[in-house]
Amino acid sequence: MKIGILSDTHGDIVQTKKVLKILQDCEYIIHCGDVLYHGPRNDLPKNYNPRDLATYLSKLENIYYIRGNCDSDVDEMVIKKDLKSKSRVFNFGKYTIFAIHGYEETEEKRIEKAREFNANIVVSGHTHVKVLKKIDNIIVINPGSTTIPKDGTSSCAIINNKTIDLINIEDNSIIDSLII
Repeated sequence: MKIGILSDTHGDIVQTKKVLKILQDCEYIIHCGDVLYHGPRNDLPKNYNPRDLATYLSKLENIYYIRGNCDSDVDEMVIKKDLKSKSRVFNFGKYTIFAIHGYEETEEKRIEKAREFNANIVVSGHTHVKVLKKIDNIIVINPGSTTIPKDGTSSCAIINNKTIDLINIEDNSIIDSLII
């Protein structure tokens, strides 16, 4: 089983298509929020085209969304997907994943919430900075930003049966790995 994780696409259709090509073999994909709008604190993404991105995403079936701080009701309407939940719990085979955008709570609070749901993985976005580590038997993943990375590299994550990889979207190389 492969699970893809992306976040913070911010309306950039080119980068989103790149990341979804990398994640095309994933059975499930979790988008951790900030789908269409770039937000008032970010520069306009180079390939900003939220209308075409909404049309593109509305046709894809295996993506599950978390509402980010830049997402709105109209975003949900145009992508025609559920974008109401600020957090969700997914049970994909042996993985229980607590997913949240991550702008309202600390990492410690996200881990605490994951424990409440007996999750073995917590994923979040928002910071635009990649994270891959294990804290007290809970794997913590932030795939970084698809569009506006604050750490220099556009990225996503893939959970495989034996590893979790952070992937550079530009050249499909592995940035970091964690053996599960």
